[in-house]
Amino acid sequence: MAGTDEDNIPAASGSPDASLTQDDSFTATSHAGLTYPWGDAAPGAGETIRIANGISWARIPMPGSLGHINSWLLDDHQGVAVVDTGICLTMCSDAWKALYAGALKDKRITRVIGTHLHPDHIGLAGWIAKKQDVKLWMTRGEMLTARAIVADSSDTAPDEVLTQSRAAGWDEAAIEVLRSRGWNMFQRMIFTLPRSYVRIEDGERLDMGAHQWRVVTGSGHSPEHACLWNEKEGVLVSGDQVLPRISSNVSVNITEPDADPLGEWLASIDKLLATVPADVTVCPAHGEPFKGLHVRLMALRDEHRMRLYNLAEAAAKAPLRAVDSFPLLFNRPIGEHNQGLATGEALAHLKRLEVEGRVRREDRDGVWWYHGVA
Repeated sequence: MAGTDEDNIPAASGSPDASLTQDDSFTATSHAGLTYPWGDAAPGAGETIRIANGISWARIPMPGSLGHINSWLLDDHQGVAVVDTGICLTMCSDAWKALYAGALKDKRITRVIGTHLHPDHIGLAGWIAKKQDVKLWMTRGEMLTARAIVADSSDTAPDEVLTQSRAAGWDEAAIEVLRSRGWNMFQRMIFTLPRSYVRIEDGERLDMGAHQWRVVTGSGHSPEHACLWNEKEGVLVSGDQVLPRISSNVSVNITEPDADPLGEWLASIDKLLATVPADVTVCPAHGEPFKGLHVRLMALRDEHRMRLYNLAEAAAKAPLRAVDSFPLLFNRPIGEHNQGLATGEALAHLKRLEVEGRVRREDRDGVWWYHGVA
């Protein structure tokens, strides 16, 4: 991991783009019908904006295309609970120091809550927990997966990654670059996690004195992502499960190569539609707080369904590999810096079509070709 004490937090991640944290799917999605009560306002360094009774908004800057992560500060028993933290970089830790000297001056941090395992969400969770002498709260699926990834570090990419990339249609030059890049980017962006944590689970109500926050989990972007819903105040802290302008990356990865993450993602959208009212104020990890939860969820669902339709239509005309599907799925160029995440998402769409019986996969000398099914 990136550090064991605050003097060990690096100034740079070694990544050309912090969107490698896996939050962005490379596809712009419609946000028509949403309203933004605070417009394009955002809290500055050391500042917070009050969203509703029980919750304030801080913004932590990050490098790369995303540019920031929102941290949500929940009023807790005689203090403040922190939800999501930023990457283990000095620009993020400096933002927290500014908050301690500013809006959080004389306020006690009571706990750190990670919505999910990606480094921009828990990269400084261990640092804040250690500095403030508090516990980290996460779902079991997120915590155990984070620990498994942290333990899997290598100077070269694992054979399983190379095999999957070759199967997706990568050429040998790209595979050789991948092989030499190493397998420790995740570890470099996360401060040492505490050995113990407090488990949260779906349906649980987190007691924060005057406010109760219900845990609503989703899957697909990550194993057991936790949203927090304050029913009384009508506020949903959505993490990456619902973002206003981008669709979160949904990928097949080597830890579960036969999984159907897009199926899980679509099921999670249906669950949120059925569980959380349409009129809540949504507090996302990236972008601005907004109204229009159900409009946004239906847009995400429908746009994924349209991409699946286009992909099935293309496979019916001629067999294709995962790399051949990029122009059908993404509206930006896919190059060396983002080919890995694009491949994971392409495989997720193709796996969903397999599960639905709309394509079949053929292995030709280690390369997967997908055929349409009449």
